[in-house]
Amino acid sequence: MKINYILIVIFIFISVKLYAQEDAESLAKKLSNPVSALISVPLQNNLDQGIGIHKGSRYTLNIQPVIPFTLTKKINLITRIIVPVVSQYNVSSASSSDSGISDIVASAFLSPVSGPGKIIWGVGPVLMAPTGSNEFLTAKKLGLGPTAVILNQSGGWTYGALINQIWSIAGSSSRPDISQMYLNPFISHNWKSGAGITANVDWTQNWENNTGNVSLTTMFSGVTSFGKQKVSLGIGPRFNLYAPDAVKSKFGIRATLVLVFPK
Repeated sequence: MKINYILIVIFIFISVKLYAQEDAESLAKKLSNPVSALISVPLQNNLDQGIGIHKGSRYTLNIQPVIPFTLTKKINLITRIIVPVVSQYNVSSASSSDSGISDIVASAFLSPVSGPGKIIWGVGPVLMAPTGSNEFLTAKKLGLGPTAVILNQSGGWTYGALINQIWSIAGSSSRPDISQMYLNPFISHNWKSGAGITANVDWTQNWENNTGNVSLTTMFSGVTSFGKQKVSLGIGPRFNLYAPDAVKSKFGIRATLVLVFPK
């Protein structure tokens, strides 16, 4: 099943035509901005192989609806929820199989409406809910903390970083407390056709036990249309640069399908 998701996205990406150039370029730039006032539903597929001492595999589908709200003429509220659906094998132990929903993370960014050439930024809270349906897919902790993003867009380039810090504030006393940082620097370039190339780093740092997990993902993407539905499609390799031996993967692939609902 996990392989089928990737193959479907690759097939669609190869077989469809690019959307009209002006629309595609504009949408691609907005999608590169985490606090753009654009309704979208990214479906991020991650397949990681060779995990830990048992050489396990993990497929993660991150469902990430982004919904903006206009508070005033100068301030937007951008909400983003990440719902991870996980299926893993030989990860928690040898010959193990775990699947279900992992802990949901929700963020809300207050972001000023910025004109061309302006620095774009947003700040707000981040919440982690103990929604995991499997013992090995949840921290069993309610977490809360701040989040922020800053970026610049110049020509076809977008570059910036997103960061959050979560501390556990409630939950199971049998599980360790959480003090976790997530840092996501990114850079992308979009052409007038709507095609683009992106590189980003996912760095998760656990301050409680002083361990980190750093991955580099590079992707090629394009904007197209299925009938009246506008979408962005992307695919590329993931490299686990640093992680404890028990969770480090040998190689990974990320494929994205983003449903876009422009105004």
